[in-house]
Amino acid sequence: MAKRHKSAMKRMRQDERRHSRNVSVKSALKTYAKRVESLVSHQEVTSADSMLRKAVSALDKAAGKGVIHSNKAARKKAALSRKVHTLHLEA
Repeated sequence: MAKRHKSAMKRMRQDERRHSRNVSVKSALKTYAKRVESLVSHQEVTSADSMLRKAVSALDKAAGKGVIHSNKAARKKAALSRKVHTLHLEA
């Protein structure tokens, strides 16, 4: 059972709010990544470029706020950039 004193109750409320916010941010990150990958698979160069920019921005914001680790953001950005770059080389 959780602690029942006042500061612990406040901490639990804060954790709940942060958790729900973090879940929505992580979900948005996954959506951006899936959109970039689907645009790459459909060979849409300009759309993939613009979506990559949005995804990189979202990853940087999430890393800056501590939702994800900065190294994870760097890995995701590198992987998505690599896929879009290969699309440019093929076109």
